[in-house]
Amino acid sequence: MTELRYLPDADGVTRFSATVTEATDEYVVLDGTYFYPEGGGQPGDSGVLEWDGGRAEVVDARKDHGDVRHVVGSMEGTPPAAGTEVEARIDEARRDRLRRMHTAQHVVSRVVLDEFGASTAGNQIYEDRSRIDFEPADFADEDLATIEALSNEAIERDLPVRKEERPRDRVEAEVDEGRALLHLIPESVDPLRVVEVEGFDVCPCGGTHVDRLGEIGRIRITDCVSKGADVDRVEFELDDR
Repeated sequence: MTELRYLPDADGVTRFSATVTEATDEYVVLDGTYFYPEGGGQPGDSGVLEWDGGRAEVVDARKDHGDVRHVVGSMEGTPPAAGTEVEARIDEARRDRLRRMHTAQHVVSRVVLDEFGASTAGNQIYEDRSRIDFEPADFADEDLATIEALSNEAIERDLPVRKEERPRDRVEAEVDEGRALLHLIPESVDPLRVVEVEGFDVCPCGGTHVDRLGEIGRIRITDCVSKGADVDRVEFELDDR
């Protein structure tokens, strides 16, 4: 089983050493990793693995029955044998963009829940844009302007972001109704990794996030489309910090 070393609060680490437990031409499994494996609407990290006599370009990371498979786009040399020490580098610029995007999603979701009583039904994070599905929702143009303005006001407060594991019963008591789909997380998952924006939002989440809201930049809502009865999809981008 691969140790997820970025949890609970080391998601700023982009260089590390690890030991190979399995490797093929298509993927490499390590005993521990800081690569984020695809999940929760966030894509997996990319980067490079290097070892004595070889190098692999990692184009994705995916979970597989408790392991993380570092998906190989190209490899120099033969696959490393189990027990080989590798030096790993995550694409730092891409990781930074995804951290900013994911925390921005939390900010927008909080604002919409507070102002319009709409829950986040789903989301997808990308490097250059993201989307969130809200329910029940039927946003007018002035509503979108309000969401954008209040989200940026929160970011400008530069609130600290805390990432830690907490007992499940505490999380269930702290998270507001409609803020998270806790019923979809198996009861066996305890403790839960929580992302808390101080005085603003608490949400269970396993993704990568910034350490302060000021790192996000400015949110700019670019589109809103209906995805069915009472469901609106809001799309947004981030301007540079």
